[in-house]
Amino acid sequence: MEQMETKETMEDYKEELEASFRKIRVGDLMSGTVIDVNEEEVTLDLKYYAPGVIKAQDLSNDPGFKLIEEIQVGEVIQATVVRIDDGAGNIQLSKKEANEVLAWDKLKEYQEQETELAVKVAGIVPSGVVAYVEGIRGFIPASQLAMSYVEVDDSWLGRELTVRVITVDESKKKLVLSAKLILRQKAVMEHNHKVSMLVPGTVLEGVVESLMPYGAFVDIGDGISGLVHISQISQKRIQKPSEVLSVGQKVKVKILNTNDFKVSLSMRALEEEMVDTEESSQAREYISKEKASTSLGDLLAGFKFDE
Repeated sequence: MEQMETKETMEDYKEELEASFRKIRVGDLMSGTVIDVNEEEVTLDLKYYAPGVIKAQDLSNDPGFKLIEEIQVGEVIQATVVRIDDGAGNIQLSKKEANEVLAWDKLKEYQEQETELAVKVAGIVPSGVVAYVEGIRGFIPASQLAMSYVEVDDSWLGRELTVRVITVDESKKKLVLSAKLILRQKAVMEHNHKVSMLVPGTVLEGVVESLMPYGAFVDIGDGISGLVHISQISQKRIQKPSEVLSVGQKVKVKILNTNDFKVSLSMRALEEEMVDTEESSQAREYISKEKASTSLGDLLAGFKFDE
């Protein structure tokens, strides 16, 4: 069987031909595919008559950047033209300069989309730490490192964090990051999940953790607190919760509802149930005594019998 010959036409090389006629100037932004990586430089296929080369020092401003680990063959990189000919027939490029052009737009996008970013602490500065995103130096204040304020020391150096962009100001070259926002969001999600598992009507034992003019907050365990509104504290009318409760006091509460992931509790409902139970018990006891005191003689007392 004869093999069909594949005829190559000018159309097959259209993209390459168009690329070869492009006029490249210093400062142009170009995209290329990584075809070689070594410790000194990265080589790119620019679909041009000459390849592009980015020296290690022109790849990133991040002092912790490791070329061999972070750049892979097949990866597409955008870089700025530094020299048309580096002396070896290559087009010399700089990713650092391209970052200055592209990174700020990318950072604004991260901020708008609330993107979670993995970063590594690259330096310690007064009142916070430094980490790099898209080659741009970012600052994480100590107040944004954890759920509560922490003291920053050398133990933070090299630590990996998940952060969100909270401030982007290209004109002032200012980038501020936060790990606290993500930690708080996760804590809220965990809390809401726990609350959703609570069943209204359940009776629990808790500890009064704070008193407010409108009610008492009770810790019912597992990191969950609920509000006993002043109207739900007692059957008696009270002016303020401190009349019958004190911080640290153990109390029994009934879950009323968990609307909007807020736990509403009642002590009054338990009092009312106790009163109903006692009244029901007294009624049963009264009926029981009445039955016990009714003898056969009592039943026949109203009857006359013929002698």
